[in-house]
Amino acid sequence: MTEYAKPLPVPGPESVPFWEACRRHELSLQRCAACGSFWFPPGALCPTCLSESWSWEQTSGRGTVYSFVVFHRLYHPGFADDLPYAVAVVELEEGPRLPTSIVGVDDTELRCDMPVEVVFDDVTETVTLPRFRPRAEKR
Repeated sequence: MTEYAKPLPVPGPESVPFWEACRRHELSLQRCAACGSFWFPPGALCPTCLSESWSWEQTSGRGTVYSFVVFHRLYHPGFADDLPYAVAVVELEEGPRLPTSIVGVDDTELRCDMPVEVVFDDVTETVTLPRFRPRAEKR
C-alpha cells in the first residue's frame, strides 16, 4: 500500500462504529427505534424525533448524486495530481446525505440525480473511505 497523502478522518466517539463498518466494507448508519429514521452524521439523539433509542444498521449503499462541485484550484497538496476533482453529496435511498467522491466516471459526466452505489477504498491499513460509483439505471 502506498503512502496516502490526503487528509484522513479523525473519528470521534460517536462515529467510531461508522468507520469500523467501512473497514468491513459495509455502509452502516444509525437508525431510530422509535420513528425508523436513518441519519448522518452520527449523533446521540435521533434528529427527527429526539429519541435516544437507536442502533447501527447496514444500508443498501445505493443512492443518487444530490449535488457536486468540481475543484480546479489546489487547496491541499495531496490533491495536486487529481486536479480537477469533484466533491459530491450523495443522497442514500434511506434518506441521509453523505459528502463523498464519485469514482469511475469523468467529472464532465457527473450530473445530479445520477444513480450511484458505494464502493470502499482501503486508503491505509486502518482507514477505509466510502466512495460512490455510477450504477446502471433500471429500465
